[in-house]
Amino acid sequence: MRRALAIIGALMMTMGLLWIGQGLGYVRWPASSFMIDQRPWAVRGLSLAVAGLGLLLFARGRR
Repeated sequence: MRRALAIIGALMMTMGLLWIGQGLGYVRWPASSFMIDQRPWAVRGLSLAVAGLGLLLFARGRR
């Protein structure tokens, strides 16, 4: 169970960082993405990354 929570948390953090990069215009992949240069996606990405970090820390501390 801990391993599954840790993997999900890491994936959430990775996805959140991608959304932040796209929302701020740093990541332009894929080129046809509707998220590029759209600030709301950066905020959503930050929320997802923080939630993923919380899940990762929860899984790490759980025994």
